[in-house]
Amino acid sequence: QVQLVESGGGLVQTGGSLRLSCAVSGRTFRGYTMGWFRQAPEKEREFVAAIKWSGTPYYADSVKGRFTISRDNAKNTVYLQMNSLKPEDTAVYYCAAGGGVGSVGLSTRYDYWGQGTQVTVSS
Repeated sequence: QVQLVESGGGLVQTGGSLRLSCAVSGRTFRGYTMGWFRQAPEKEREFVAAIKWSGTPYYADSVKGRFTISRDNAKNTVYLQMNSLKPEDTAVYYCAAGGGVGSVGLSTRYDYWGQGTQVTVSS
């Protein structure tokens, strides 16, 4: 059974920073594309960022230049460094792992999901 556990969420002021972590356990991390999605109240879940096993990153336009995704394959962990946070970044952030094909921005690509961590940005 694969488990993804997110951490690092919290309350921050506009312009602040947070770093989310997602630890993967239960099977090899190798080969998986890791993604971060978010869901704000009464909105659809949306893609934030992803990183392939090779280390190639992908970002939603809304976070490009502010967020950085990285992975430590030795620790089976993926990170999301979030800088210059805005109130519209407020959401529950989910980590996902997938070995499928298709766009990294589609939730259907991912097989495993974490429980989510709340990020709240105050104005």
